[in-house]
Amino acid sequence: QVQLVESGGGLVQPGGSLRLSCAASGFTLDNYAIGWFRQAPGKEREGVLCINSSDVTTYYIDSVKGRFTISRDNAKNTVYLQMNSLKPEDTAVYYCATDLLCSGLPHYWGQGTQVTVSS
Repeated sequence: QVQLVESGGGLVQPGGSLRLSCAASGFTLDNYAIGWFRQAPGKEREGVLCINSSDVTTYYIDSVKGRFTISRDNAKNTVYLQMNSLKPEDTAVYYCATDLLCSGLPHYWGQGTQVTVSS
């Protein structure tokens, strides 16, 4: 059974950092592109960034460039989202998903993890 489980969310002050994890089971992550998506209250879900099977990053939005990075640990079958210099507008539920060729077309989703940036 394909499953993605996110963790690492929480409450952080503006300017702070968080690292989200996306652990996979039922398949091997290193053959897949994995994207991070987010949905803020009252807004549509949006793509944030993606890592392909060659570890190339694609950013879907400019607002996180220079602040967010994505990486994978194939031995742990896990993808990470490192978020630095967090802003209140980054507040959202963050989801990881398989994302064919980093095309922004997610398929298998995790359940999401809440990130709240507030003082």
